[in-house]
Amino acid sequence: MQTAPATLPSITGALRAVETLLIGRGQRTARRNAWTSVLEDRRRAEDRTEAQRAMERSPGPARTS
Repeated sequence: MQTAPATLPSITGALRAVETLLIGRGQRTARRNAWTSVLEDRRRAEDRTEAQRAMERSPGPARTS
């Protein structure tokens, strides 16, 4: 019978284990919240860029002279 080879932990899993040992829960939460804010800021920036491009593509208001 063959046995399945033992799987090595992923790098992410290993880093999280080290983080658990070195950093308290509050700091992990703060870091997670900060990263969530960064991602939200990037999303808003993309939305602004998309809206700006849409405004540039659309014709302006008709001028009446």
